[in-house]
Amino acid sequence: MSSKKTWLAHYPDSIAKEIEIPNKSLPQMLLETTTNYPQNNALSFFGRKFTYQELTKAAHGFASVLQKKGVQKGDRVAIMLPNCPQYVIAYYGILIAGGIVTQVNPMLVEREIEHILNDSGAETLIVFDAVYPRVKSVQANSSLSTIVVVSLQPSEQTMEDYSFEVFMAEATGAPIPVEIDPEHDVAVLQYTGGTTGRSKGAMLTHRNLYANVLQSYEFFKEKTNFGKDKFLTVIPLFHVFGMTACMNLGIFTAAESILLPRFELEEVLQTIKNEQPTHFPGVPTMYVAITNHPKAEEYGINSIKTCNSGSAPMPVELMRQFEGKTGAKILEGYGLSEAAPVTHCNPIFAERKPGSVGIGYPSTDYKIVDLGNGTEEVPVGELGELIIKGPQVMKGYWNMPEETAITLRDGWLYTGDIARVDEDGYLYIVDRKKDLIIASGYNIYPRDVEEVIYEHPAVQEAVVIGVPDPYRGETVKAYVVLKAGKEISEEELIEYCRKNMAAYKVPRMIEFRDELPKTNVGKILRRALREEAANLS
Repeated sequence: MSSKKTWLAHYPDSIAKEIEIPNKSLPQMLLETTTNYPQNNALSFFGRKFTYQELTKAAHGFASVLQKKGVQKGDRVAIMLPNCPQYVIAYYGILIAGGIVTQVNPMLVEREIEHILNDSGAETLIVFDAVYPRVKSVQANSSLSTIVVVSLQPSEQTMEDYSFEVFMAEATGAPIPVEIDPEHDVAVLQYTGGTTGRSKGAMLTHRNLYANVLQSYEFFKEKTNFGKDKFLTVIPLFHVFGMTACMNLGIFTAAESILLPRFELEEVLQTIKNEQPTHFPGVPTMYVAITNHPKAEEYGINSIKTCNSGSAPMPVELMRQFEGKTGAKILEGYGLSEAAPVTHCNPIFAERKPGSVGIGYPSTDYKIVDLGNGTEEVPVGELGELIIKGPQVMKGYWNMPEETAITLRDGWLYTGDIARVDEDGYLYIVDRKKDLIIASGYNIYPRDVEEVIYEHPAVQEAVVIGVPDPYRGETVKAYVVLKAGKEISEEELIEYCRKNMAAYKVPRMIEFRDELPKTNVGKILRRALREEAANLS
């Protein structure tokens, strides 16, 4: 439905349906908050606090050293870190220097790291010490010249590159001012899977990211307490959802971000008890773990007021159980890397429909179009492809004009997701046109997994699907046909995968078959396997 009248009728007068996006960059956003709330805590990391004044000073120092090392406007600088203060300092330091933040998931293996480094052309990388050896093993095949290593605890590791502390020690004076055009200048390359099998760098401009922060604030402002909120930031900041819904929104609202590098249940609960966060953006897996903890209430989890759930479908029963324990509202939403990322969410100011991802954000339009040409809008309740228009929609894909032309058409972002809307304008995601698997909030593209499996000398054919999993939401299952005369066990093939791809992509189940279902032209019928697996679950 292209008409906004139905779903915008849910907006009260206090919430703007359309918002003006000021011509500001992300560094300007940080500077404004620092000017107004200099002594407010910006970050908390295992008890160590950083005020906005300290954060901004560190980011400017980092920017000045980057410039000394030759980083100029438009240069790509990669970050490969878990959640930690150094991530936020580096992120804003890169932007202040005029660079483009290139996000690299620390869980990636060598071949995946090498692709992103070569595709982006990054010459500088800030990396976690635990994955430093992986980076060094591919450095010769990339353009990397400067590596900055972050250690969260004392390390005996021998390094030939900068430690973060040594790098920062070179900061002297203010960085050279860089003029940023928020509408056109790219702030972040957010890598996502490609329909061709190659990862694509979604080019998110300063305006895209600032717009999504403003849209989020406007949508949730009735539950926002400027300068007093605390975000439990355990969802990874290298993930576009964590970057926007925790870090950037937190900075805009002068909130304190309580950073945790990983989701470990006892650590999370103890942090909730000690820090009393008010907002907890997360993925269903996290809420499952907390809900099932027998003593969760003893940790003061009722301090949490709102939970934005994204990246994977939220089971309705889980939502009820979690809310019964916390008193918080879980508001399931929808987004994608190409939209910075949030486009929809269940409103806190109107009816929430479990199973739905809610209504559109301010200044966001959406409609469901036919799956054939993608030009005809389908009637209410019918399935089609979701397309979106708004100020948060990316500039395009880095160095991929053909992919950009397929995804961005006539001002609309074609999401590749099959969806429907009801008579009230609420959106329901039904299937993934691109066969995306989401396990514990991580996006897994079957093609990435299949290509690794196909490289094993015993494998003739392979296809990967997502199957329901009560904890991860979905988990990866592979169907494999072996070459004649070849033998390999399920455990051996899983171990092979573990060595050649990030851990979250590794199949948990492998089923060997004599043949795979195919069309009459020989294309493997992935959908038939999904339906079969669903009937067995």
